[in-house]
Amino acid sequence: MSERTSTGSRILEVAWDDPRAAALRDELDADLGARYDGFHGDEPAERKAARSRALAMHPDEIVATLIAVDADGTPTGHVILRRLGEEWEIKRLVVTAAARGRGIARTLMTAALDRARAGGADRVILQTGIPQPESVALYESLGFTRIPVYEPYAETMPRSICFAYAF
Repeated sequence: MSERTSTGSRILEVAWDDPRAAALRDELDADLGARYDGFHGDEPAERKAARSRALAMHPDEIVATLIAVDADGTPTGHVILRRLGEEWEIKRLVVTAAARGRGIARTLMTAALDRARAGGADRVILQTGIPQPESVALYESLGFTRIPVYEPYAETMPRSICFAYAF
């Protein structure tokens, strides 16, 4: 997959361990660390470990890792489509700070939804949180609807905001 988009970016399907994808995930981790610092309060180490396990990505579950790159090849965004049991789930959406406001997140989400549809998905689910209001707004604007918090997040992140998109 490589297509030029209206954002001036190209969407590429890359391997999970592609260094550009890994660097974008590191940027996301730093951003989420800052947003969620203190959000879960003072909790036992066991619960933190359970949350880490719930959020872990296993390469064998991944259907597609998509990145956006500028005309000069600079990576600007990332999203993963994975299988979570019988469901298709979107994970790890990030746009670099320098590239925000250009529609890259919307383009990545659309590409992920197209890939899921082509793969036979009936719907796609995702999980986010209160400290990510711009993500919530994006998902709602794309036609996602709120659903109950699902596993593996219900136990360790019951205040999550979860969505589904039906085809």
